[in-house]
Amino acid sequence: MSAITAMDGVAGPAPQDLPARAAFRPVEDVVRAFVVATMFWGVAAFAAGVFIALQLAFPILNLDLEWTTFGRLRPLHTSAAIFAFGGNALLGTSIHVVQRTCRARLFGGDLMGWFLFWGYQLFIVLAATGYLMGITQSKEYAEPEWYVDLWLTIVWVAYLLAYLGTIMRREEPHIYVANWFYLAFIVTIAMLHIVNNLAVPVSFTGTKSYILFSGVQDAMVQWWYGHNAVGFFLTAGFLGMMYYFIPKQADRPVYSYRLSIVHFWSLIFLYIWAGPHHLHYTALPDWAQTLGMTFSIMLWMPSWGGMINGLMTLSGAWDKLRTDPALRFSVTAVAFYGMSTFEGPVMSIKPVNALSHYTDWTIGHVHSGALGWVAFIVFGAVYYLVPVLWKRPQLYSTRLVSWHFWIATLGIVLYITAMWVSGIMQGLMWRAYDELGFLQYAFVETVAAMHPFYLIRALGGVCFLVGSFIMIYNLWMTVRQPVAVAAQPAAAE
Repeated sequence: MSAITAMDGVAGPAPQDLPARAAFRPVEDVVRAFVVATMFWGVAAFAAGVFIALQLAFPILNLDLEWTTFGRLRPLHTSAAIFAFGGNALLGTSIHVVQRTCRARLFGGDLMGWFLFWGYQLFIVLAATGYLMGITQSKEYAEPEWYVDLWLTIVWVAYLLAYLGTIMRREEPHIYVANWFYLAFIVTIAMLHIVNNLAVPVSFTGTKSYILFSGVQDAMVQWWYGHNAVGFFLTAGFLGMMYYFIPKQADRPVYSYRLSIVHFWSLIFLYIWAGPHHLHYTALPDWAQTLGMTFSIMLWMPSWGGMINGLMTLSGAWDKLRTDPALRFSVTAVAFYGMSTFEGPVMSIKPVNALSHYTDWTIGHVHSGALGWVAFIVFGAVYYLVPVLWKRPQLYSTRLVSWHFWIATLGIVLYITAMWVSGIMQGLMWRAYDELGFLQYAFVETVAAMHPFYLIRALGGVCFLVGSFIMIYNLWMTVRQPVAVAAQPAAAE
């Protein structure tokens, strides 16, 4: 693959796996473990999502047990999708990418890698059990209590040291752009996590703590954290994934290296200011609300610049979409990224936000990004990684990948369209007045009107879950085949 970008002539390498010298032996067992954990937690998150969607449609499924109520399972589902599924994918792919683009073994070696893996899994288990038992800080994102936050801080600092140490000992002078996005994600999430979770424990033997902020200051800190968790955990980190795996799958250099650098610096500068748009029409000062809205609208430019860069990387290789369904996942993910980063700024505009906020429209927007962008880019990366890591020349069945793609896409379309219709209807019913100036609909009437759309959403979730089971079967069959058998034309095609 050429070291010069294809379209603008700006010097900059494609994401080559640089030739290994004798001393360079990348840490791979840990990356394999992260891939397995990604799929395990992914299925857990999708299954929990389907169950709580059914709980909204059929409240009897709350079962009158405190551990299985919607209020306990919703943060479990959210954290499983973001931090367990997405987090394991980010840690695993970043370790894979930084070693190969820097031609340097992971700083700390296997010991550091396994500490990161098991330390992160322990964090997930502690947080999940806390959610089910109601041990949280009771914030919007239902953050786990202080002891879980403290353990994650230790693991995350080790992650930062491992990543930075690998880059600093690199034998390749150029730092490939994917590493910039991964590093921005690691550094910024560390800052967000520490500030948002500043708390004083009541005792070191108990689980209760008191947060340092209160009132509107706590709301501001919460949404500075919340939106930038989206901006850096769910965007910057996965853009690092995009900038490595799409060029690798397409066997093409990045379309524009110059655009990737502009994309990086403008994105990380603008995103950090956008959080206040979650607090329109609240006690937050109007200037802060307007600031958040303004920077959110400005985010259109870098976001779409990144989308264009990802899609145009396929210039001269669009035919691969017909023969490589795994690449289809990655490219469709970039399209969803573009759609979500168009819809988000629109929803940040105050008059639009007055209709959309607190409705299912927001839920549809979040899941178009979480399922269409995050999950699809992870699926594309995992489909690429498994044959590479397990030394198999190809996947067991590309036909099963196609089935997964279309079933999952159908699930996303059902989900987000149902939530768009439900959310807009919900917002309009809430603001409808009769000729005497009274509210036209009782709240319970809006809930009853949304019931059909809740069923459609649950059906979409089922489709997405079924697709993930197809993927796991395909990956399992890929791994269990002897190399000699896998090298033959796949009978499952």
